[in-house]
Amino acid sequence: MVLGGESADGTGHPLSGTDAAMDAALTALYGADRGGGRGGRRTAGLGASAPSVARWLGDIRTYFPSSVVQVMQHDAIDRLGLASLLLEPEMLEAVEPDVHLVSTLLSLNKAMPETTKETARAVVRKVVQEIEKRLATRTRATLTGALDRSARIGRPRHRDIDWDRTIRANLKNYLPEQRTVVPERLIGYGRASQSVKKEVVLCLDQSGSMAASVVYASVFGAVLASMRSIATRLVVFDTAVVDLTDQLDDPVDVLFGTQLGGGTDINRALAYCQSRITRPADTIVVLISDLYEGGIRDEMLKRVAAMKASGVGFVALLALSDEGAPAYDRDHAAALAALGAPAFACTPDLFPEVMAAAMERRPIPVPDPDLPGPALAR
Repeated sequence: MVLGGESADGTGHPLSGTDAAMDAALTALYGADRGGGRGGRRTAGLGASAPSVARWLGDIRTYFPSSVVQVMQHDAIDRLGLASLLLEPEMLEAVEPDVHLVSTLLSLNKAMPETTKETARAVVRKVVQEIEKRLATRTRATLTGALDRSARIGRPRHRDIDWDRTIRANLKNYLPEQRTVVPERLIGYGRASQSVKKEVVLCLDQSGSMAASVVYASVFGAVLASMRSIATRLVVFDTAVVDLTDQLDDPVDVLFGTQLGGGTDINRALAYCQSRITRPADTIVVLISDLYEGGIRDEMLKRVAAMKASGVGFVALLALSDEGAPAYDRDHAAALAALGAPAFACTPDLFPEVMAAAMERRPIPVPDPDLPGPALAR
């Protein structure tokens, strides 16, 4: 850490050159109108001028790494009320795209002028492509393996033998003198075919607090929909329910089809999802919500219990993001856990493992906030 600047900073060493420019960029955001120091001299700010904001955005991209730039942009939107300036194409071209910026653009979607929409879509598409590049390949590989293993057969071809399970199943046939196991029963898994093996319903809360989760869930929905062995449905809800399944070939279309904000009616959303289930034993419902229910709580819980009783796999995610522990309704989370549907926050990197476990009907890897690795929940 390097300290310096005006006499009010107390170091007696003025800044110059790049250091002074970095200090000015930080002061414009974090020192604005705070009256810091003697005489309240640190009163720089971004104001409401689009040109001054554009210059500031250029400065921070010059002096700070991308990860810091994203944090500063997020703070500027929150602290200085700059969201309205993002409706101008020139502003969007100057910002560093990230998930938080996409969330802000989606919240402004209905107020966005036509001149800005194409630029906004380009910004959103860049973020979506980066997320897909990071997560898509691993997601497809993990879930393809889960589908293969879930299709185990009793008379497998040699290349399809699951040797680990076969050996364990035949340990009673171990011959010490030959130091070998006689495999009376072979266990194998079939190769994933072109037919649909699993159905996944993503039920996504689009209230304002779920903004980052909406971005990641839309990308994962598109990835799952691209797999022929998985039939994927995406349902978004607030107090109304909208089925966006027909837009899953393009996650950008999905995102611009959402409406961040509004109330929450989880029961109504689950009722719609339940009505679309035709193969309960092969279906997984993923509810992504902070569980602040505005509808009928008891009916919501009865609906979850009914789906599980019919054979549906049910997973409740309090958040699907990298933002850490979310705020959520603890009573509803506890009630779901009592039904055998633990509710937990999930990072995008863990999501493929969660889905693979759900498809194979094995314990879900639930993250434990007190431990470095995930715990398991049945």
